[in-house]
Amino acid sequence: MKLNELSDNEGATKKRKRVGRGPGSGTGKMGGRGIKGQKSRSGVAINGYEGGQMPLYQRLPKRGFNKPNRKSFAVVNLGLIQKFIDAKKLDAKKPIDGAALVASGLVRRELDGIRVLAKGEITSKVDLQVTGASKGAVEAVEKAGGSITVAAKAAAAAE
Repeated sequence: MKLNELSDNEGATKKRKRVGRGPGSGTGKMGGRGIKGQKSRSGVAINGYEGGQMPLYQRLPKRGFNKPNRKSFAVVNLGLIQKFIDAKKLDAKKPIDGAALVASGLVRRELDGIRVLAKGEITSKVDLQVTGASKGAVEAVEKAGGSITVAAKAAAAAE
């Protein structure tokens, strides 16, 4: 194979459309914009504009409220904790807290705290120290002989 024989795969590259380059190009004169009118001009941004009619997003009723300072928790399932313990990424003998979960890769970041949910089975005796836990998760951990300590995050307490 020589350098002059190298070529890209068929269809891998596509020529860009050159607009307004004469009648022979097929997109000359008006450049595919039609004749006159607002949309033929430059600098037009009319998304959602309905020609003066009340736009759909304004006609529909609004419901609910999004709390601006709401807390966002990192969610962990019991089944995943057990899976990480079996894979030796978490040590069941030591207390498992947010830092341990982040270090193991089970949680990317703590956010406003870590909340444990009861999805999956847990068989190891673990001592979890988290920000929140569902009733089912607490029952499942205690049934396996472990304990869950639910404590508000230090940063949340400082606010």
